Amino acid sequence: MHAFVTGGTGFLGANLIEQLIAGGWQVTAMHRPGANVRRLQALGATPVEAALDDVAALENALLAEVDAIFHLAASTNMWRGGNAQQWRDNVQGSANIARVARHQFASQKRAGRLIVTSSISAYGYHDNPITEASPKLADDPRHHYLYTKKRAELAVQEEITKGLDAVFLNPCGIVGKYDVSSWAQTFFMIAEDRLPGVPPGAGSFCHAGAVARAHINAFYKGRCGENYILAGTDATFLEFFGIIAKLLGKPVPRRTTPAVLIRALARVHDLVSQVTGREPVLTPEKAAMITRRVVADSRRAATELGYANSLSLEEMLQESRDWLVAEGLLTVAPGTKPLHAKTSG
Repeated sequence: MHAFVTGGTGFLGANLIEQLIAGGWQVTAMHRPGANVRRLQALGATPVEAALDDVAALENALLAEVDAIFHLAASTNMWRGGNAQQWRDNVQGSANIARVARHQFASQKRAGRLIVTSSISAYGYHDNPITEASPKLADDPRHHYLYTKKRAELAVQEEITKGLDAVFLNPCGIVGKYDVSSWAQTFFMIAEDRLPGVPPGAGSFCHAGAVARAHINAFYKGRCGENYILAGTDATFLEFFGIIAKLLGKPVPRRTTPAVLIRALARVHDLVSQVTGREPVLTPEKAAMITRRVVADSRRAATELGYANSLSLEEMLQESRDWLVAEGLLTVAPGTKPLHAKTSG
């Protein structure tokens, strides 16, 4: 079996490639020009240079027959200064890979399937737990990341109407090894005593290994055109940050910062960024996300894909912490007991 993976240099991509290689797949991993490909090579993937906005390069990268295309690449930018590139990456890029995939699969002798990594953000903000039956409310361009994730799905759906076989996965907050830029940033801030406060929001958190396995299972078991939400453990950010603090031997935060203060501070940072042209630490889009409760239900994925988020939140965060320490990217406080997270298949 041959898989083509976009976004392979990201941390979910690394978890997916690791499992594909372990399962006997041949993996070609696309990367942007100039990207560091050492991890791709160490995992056993064959790197190929291409960009989502270059259709000719995508077509050349997909010259060999493939059984599955896993489209993980996306921009998670939450600053207005990155919106134009985010539209090109998330919406136009998804349209391009879907179109190229349809043509590729039509030209080869065996059937192929596109697995799209979307996000719970495509559903927008809801007061109740999100299910696949929930309306997709991500229609406010001010929440640009959410806005583009919904429209990325619509772009792929357009190709499905023309014959493409594709399945959508909607993960919530992904936690696990290989992360250096997502929740790993919270580890760094707490370790360096730079955490300005704890937001009052909450979310569903899922293990990177389980999410990767769901992608592979979606290739075999998913239904064309359907969404599968990947949730896990629901927790407030106070609980989430508290576990990280314990894992680092740091004081555990006891209270949250009021949402109105976080949103006001984000507006100030946004005004300053319009003068400096530099991305602020806190943006209105980030403030909106971290001050809301975004939880979801993954029973469809459990039933149809065998999705099982079996690790506790503490075990997920332990795995992330242990990997960062092993890579020399994080130092824990003296006297902190060594912990070893489970692994999931």
